[in-house]
Amino acid sequence: MSNNNASRPPALDKLVQKLKRQSDPKRRYELLIWLAQKLEPMPEASKVTDNKVQGCVSQVFISATLDDGKVFYKGDSDSQLVKGLVALLIQGLNGLPSQEIMDVNPDFIQETGLNVSLTPSRANGFYNIFQMMKQKALILHEAAAV
Repeated sequence: MSNNNASRPPALDKLVQKLKRQSDPKRRYELLIWLAQKLEPMPEASKVTDNKVQGCVSQVFISATLDDGKVFYKGDSDSQLVKGLVALLIQGLNGLPSQEIMDVNPDFIQETGLNVSLTPSRANGFYNIFQMMKQKALILHEAAAV
């Protein structure tokens, strides 16, 4: 076990381990589709330019709010598979303090094995979604510090 897991939130680590155990890429996709179906709907009003993830082939939106020092995300995508990636990140990062989210290393993306089964543009999109979530955590963190 690498020591990258030390700074990985338990909820995210659990999902990474679950994906890692799937040797068949088809099973990984099924898990993502399942996560997509469980994702709480994002209000249409939140689907604005500020919440749109750049560098994704699909339409992807992420919003974040700070509640009692913890970050809560909402997200959506017009692609079920990408929506599953969004759901994975939301489930893994929701309810954490912004600093904890900013400390998460993107190495977990390789560990899931998804980078092998996703197309390069989807894998890049996954990274971009993650980076946007970290960026939103940083903005909320700085706003709260003022």
